Amino acid sequence: MQNYQHKGVEKMKISGNDLFVTAMKKEGVDTIFAYPGGMVVNLLDALHDCHSIDLVLPRHEQGLIHAADGYARATGKVGVCLVTSGPGATNLVTGIATANYDSIPLVCFTGQVAEDLIGNDAFQEVDIVGITRNVAKFVIMVRDREMLAQRIKEAFYIARSGKPGPVLVDLPTDVMAELGSTSYPTEVNIRGYKPNKGVHVGQLKKAIALMEEARKPMFLIGGGVNLAHAQEEMTELCEKLNVPVITTVMGRGAIPTDHPLYIGNIGMHGSYAANRTADECDLMFSIGCRFNDRVTGNVAKFAPHAKIVHIDIEAAAISRNVTVDIPIVADAKMAIRKILDHTEPMEHKEWIEEVKGWDKEHPLGIQVKAGVNPQCIMEILNKVYADRDTIYTSDVGQHQMWACQYLKLDAMHRLVQSGGLGTMGFGLPSAVGAQIGCPGKAVVSISGDGGFQMNIQEMATAMNQELPLVNIVLNNNYLGMVRQMQDLFHNKRYTITCLRYHKSCKGKCGKPGWTCPDYSPNFVKIAEAYGSKGYLVTEDSQLEKTIKEARDYAEEHNKPVIIECAVSPEELVLPMIRGGASFDEIIY
Repeated sequence: MQNYQHKGVEKMKISGNDLFVTAMKKEGVDTIFAYPGGMVVNLLDALHDCHSIDLVLPRHEQGLIHAADGYARATGKVGVCLVTSGPGATNLVTGIATANYDSIPLVCFTGQVAEDLIGNDAFQEVDIVGITRNVAKFVIMVRDREMLAQRIKEAFYIARSGKPGPVLVDLPTDVMAELGSTSYPTEVNIRGYKPNKGVHVGQLKKAIALMEEARKPMFLIGGGVNLAHAQEEMTELCEKLNVPVITTVMGRGAIPTDHPLYIGNIGMHGSYAANRTADECDLMFSIGCRFNDRVTGNVAKFAPHAKIVHIDIEAAAISRNVTVDIPIVADAKMAIRKILDHTEPMEHKEWIEEVKGWDKEHPLGIQVKAGVNPQCIMEILNKVYADRDTIYTSDVGQHQMWACQYLKLDAMHRLVQSGGLGTMGFGLPSAVGAQIGCPGKAVVSISGDGGFQMNIQEMATAMNQELPLVNIVLNNNYLGMVRQMQDLFHNKRYTITCLRYHKSCKGKCGKPGWTCPDYSPNFVKIAEAYGSKGYLVTEDSQLEKTIKEARDYAEEHNKPVIIECAVSPEELVLPMIRGGASFDEIIY
């Protein structure tokens, strides 16, 4: 540190690295997911004696940002990343896009070579600002030491305000080494960035008038309600208006999934009743939903009889995919509260009974001929964790859809998953972040054998952080979701989806006398290799005892465990509506 005189007043100068530490404290950061490298070693040295901030070292930068993402989703705080330049920065890209699609607040700090080396092909130099510009909410390189504090303050504000999202701040080493002011701003005023904080009451009253006129209204709830932490308000609203509720995958849990007004998920793998409700309704009242292709299918045939009200915090999202009748730009929780203030109780008894009848006509259910029943796995998890405050995290694939169909979610049970980008490898590291952020809660990671192996190295992070994670791995020997498409639409031609495939299999697969190679790896031994315990479940009757034993072992020893469940490769996620198709083409 260095003192200097300015207009007769003695002031202190500190390096950008030291100011960074001050900024983290001011922003209330308690955890930074970081990986060291040459362009951040000085910054890490400045953090060395800061005991109020935990530095978590994952085993790969992609695992690192997924962990920060899981931390943010579980806690509601901003997740913070710190990596070096070059490959350290580029390894964040998938995680940044994942957070951006699902509106998760992250601030990602990347080291950068000194300014005089930028553009000269220096060692580990990469234009990470240019690379991430289209997959982040905001990106910037700090080129002026005196702007460092303001840029960091703005980064946190942008990440958490309006429609949340990931922000990347690139930090050249020379800027961070330079001495400058110690001050850190308390307010932010960004020209051209003014997130909407109100609700247009006039538009809201028009929407309420449509609700009062409707004979077959429904709520379509997206992830925006969960992001706004408006589950309690949403439940109150649907009960007051007595309107059926369907959700997107990301909206699941917006009201308790065992609530009598909750019908199920809409879309590609949604329930028959939920999809038919959307097909038959005369008013679709949507809150916090993007209307993406997995929800709508054939847009021309989506909700053909309905007027549509769309509430979303992002103006650009409204009428982007589906033309709506009444657009309302607002925060989900604020809008729901206003609706509660301006409505009287309603009755839609006949409509509710009709919807319930569709659910009885085609209920969800899986009948298996071999292996462990995926439905049974989820139902046993519901039973074992019924009285525990639990965060489930999911990877991406068939197991994710089964989790969305059969897990019970409510105020004590939440599901963290990659929705918009569909990122395999998300499940385990996001569970690491969720458990670090919520040490008093149970955390269960649900993965397929393919996705689990994408970031399997984060078992080491979970071990070193002493996290009692329970990892459920549904092993069907395949990349199941793609195999399902090959099964249904490509004449069972399973091109590079079999995870037991060896080079010696070529030309022999399925022919008489050919025996498939053993599956690799052995997940039970993988758990043991990391210093913990693994379990193998081959039939439904073993599930409850095994999950309880694994849970208790994890909690007693503060170690992550793996439960491998042998699921038949033939199991399909049904119902299914093929991409681009409509409800009348649903496959049971």
